[in-house]
Amino acid sequence: MCGRFVSSSPPDEIARYFGADEVGSELTVNYNVAPTADVYVVYESGQTRRVDPFHWGLVPSWAKAMSIGNRMINARSETVATNGAFKSSFTKRRCIVPADGFYEWKAVPGQKTKQPYFIHRPDGEPFAFGGLWAEWRGEIAGERATLRSTSIITTAANDAMSELHDRMPVMLPPSAWDMWLDPEVTDVARLSTLLVPAPNSLITFHPVSTEVNNARHQGEHLVDEVEPPEPELSAQEPML
Repeated sequence: MCGRFVSSSPPDEIARYFGADEVGSELTVNYNVAPTADVYVVYESGQTRRVDPFHWGLVPSWAKAMSIGNRMINARSETVATNGAFKSSFTKRRCIVPADGFYEWKAVPGQKTKQPYFIHRPDGEPFAFGGLWAEWRGEIAGERATLRSTSIITTAANDAMSELHDRMPVMLPPSAWDMWLDPEVTDVARLSTLLVPAPNSLITFHPVSTEVNNARHQGEHLVDEVEPPEPELSAQEPML
């Protein structure tokens, strides 16, 4: 899955990287993006490619309340084309969620707290997470409003990622961006060929501070490498 990531690049830089024509409002740099936060999304509106903030947690147009988005931060690649909450967006409203890296947690033998890891590209470039978006109209904070929201598609982990988790975000190569963002492309079979694990060479990772466990914690230091805790020996494991 993908439940926490880093968004440190400014929107104009994201726009240049992804070939967007227009940029909306700017978000605060966030080294600990959590579900329900606003995140940058690259999408096409008419003939224009845009970068805008969307709510993370997809709220389908038919939802009675936006709180349903709390359970829609990720969409599984295996069912995204048939799941009632996602299938319409998969056909007509796809996007890219740019991320400068993401976090995953791994159990440590003998430790109650899992060790967080920061996963990023070796070349420092942003990931292009395959995403979906939707537009919902309803009541927000007591007023009628329109909400645009997004979900990140996940797939099976590649060999490198499987050391930490059995899932990972879909990471789209530049050669796939135009097709993925084009709302005129509606061939589910063709689109599904992109929902595959990224090459092992696209990711590297290192342990980081458990500060990242609390979404209120912020700062560039959250991605700094730390020494992981040593696994505790069980009573049956003699020390050599």
